[in-house]
Order: sequence, then structure tokens, then C-alpha cells
Amino acid sequence: MEKNASDLYHQDITQRRKREKKGRKSMESMERYVDGFLIPIAKDKVNEYREMSQKAGEIWKELGALEYYECIGDDLDIEGMLSFKKVADTSKEETVIFSWIVFESREQRDRVNEAVMNDPRIKEMMESGSEPPFDYRRMAYGGFKTLVNL
Repeated sequence: MEKNASDLYHQDITQRRKREKKGRKSMESMERYVDGFLIPIAKDKVNEYREMSQKAGEIWKELGALEYYECIGDDLDIEGMLSFKKVADTSKEETVIFSWIVFESREQRDRVNEAVMNDPRIKEMMESGSEPPFDYRRMAYGGFKTLVNL
């Protein structure tokens, strides 16, 4: 039986979807490493922080980070739950930033972070003499292995 154009089209779409699904599955099963941050910040410093993190995030991505997120606290007072604000010991004039950077692996994270810290644009930001928008000593930071990746 000869296939018409519609049959060939649907066969091609089906094969393409199978290849895409296989590609997604192999990417999903790859180990990822995540650096996570919880940062208390004065509400009036959020825009300054956004500008700084936008520049920093672009550098991290340029140098190899897979994903870069900076999120501002919104729904933080959940009854019966420990609040991020409490964990970060914020005042009424503060909120929290929850952020994370995704890497291929811990080894790749170490290489990227070293490159970022040696990047002249980051050094310029850190050595500008202006006061940073948050207190680094109050920031929580850690590296995390992927437990589940869907």
C-alpha cells in the first residue's frame, strides 16, 4: 500500500517526537548541581539588588551556568510553617531573596565559580567602593546534589 503525503507527515511527526522525548529523557537523567542562597534584604534595596544580580547572572550564564534564578519573597507567612523570613531573621523593613544557580555537576560549578570570581566585571562590582545592597554575612549559602529532577 502506497503512503500518501498525510501519512508520511504523521510518520515524520511521530518519529520526531520520539527523538525529542528520548533527548529530554537523557538530559533529565543527567546529574545537576545547584548552588542555593537565602538572602535577607531591605525592601528599599531590592531594585539595586535586581540590577546587580542581573549583571552577575549574565556573567554566570556566559561562563557556563545552565540556569540562574533570583526570586523575591511573596507568600512567606504560612500558618504552621517555619517562614523564610524567620529563618533569615528579617526585620519588618526586610524581605528575602531566594536564589539558585544550576550547573552540570559540582566539578563544573567549581570551574564556573572560579571563572566568575576572576572575571574583571565581577571584580569591578565587588571593588567599586559602594555599599552592597545586602549584608553578605547574613546570607545562607550551600551546594546541593540533585535528588529528584522531573
